[in-house]
Amino acid sequence: MVLGTAVGSAADTRRIPTIRGGPALESTTDLDLALLVLRAVAGLTLAAHGWNKFFGGGRIPGTGRWFDSIGMQPGRLNAVLAASSEVGAGVLLALGLFNPFAAAGVIGVMVVAGWTVHRANGFFIIKEGWEYVAVLAVMALVSATLGPGDWSLDEALGIADDLSGWTGFWIALLLGVGGGATQMLVFFRPSKVASGD
Repeated sequence: MVLGTAVGSAADTRRIPTIRGGPALESTTDLDLALLVLRAVAGLTLAAHGWNKFFGGGRIPGTGRWFDSIGMQPGRLNAVLAASSEVGAGVLLALGLFNPFAAAGVIGVMVVAGWTVHRANGFFIIKEGWEYVAVLAVMALVSATLGPGDWSLDEALGIADDLSGWTGFWIALLLGVGGGATQMLVFFRPSKVASGD
């Protein structure tokens, strides 16, 4: 865990100070619960979107047509990539497994969605703005930075401390933004959509 205390240790019962020095949390167990909730909400929300692309509504063929319509071509391939990334990264984030890499997957998907669909619509989600994608991306980045907590598979594998802090931050940010940007450089062709080609 980022704070360097094990659940049940003597240090685990101390109060964790805020920046101002007052008690914010009663123990690291409180922090572990908060990190679990953060990971589960962000990860399972994204996984649900991927699941919907695979099995809801128009499934992959319908989602592929939609990807074609927004300029992510070939649409079917991008539908499979998006759905797989959403389910995979979402589940890994929720489990706290390879946490900064899972966070990078979330960020990458949100970069693509934010740029291709939401950016021109302002901030608020009610008008299809970028609010939602920004919140999920930031939640993932926070999880990568703070680490997954003791209630995670990374902790069970003994790799949580190595993959959190600045290391987790940079892995998630660089791979996420870089992966999303690379996908758009390779597949985003909005001029073909605008010209009707």
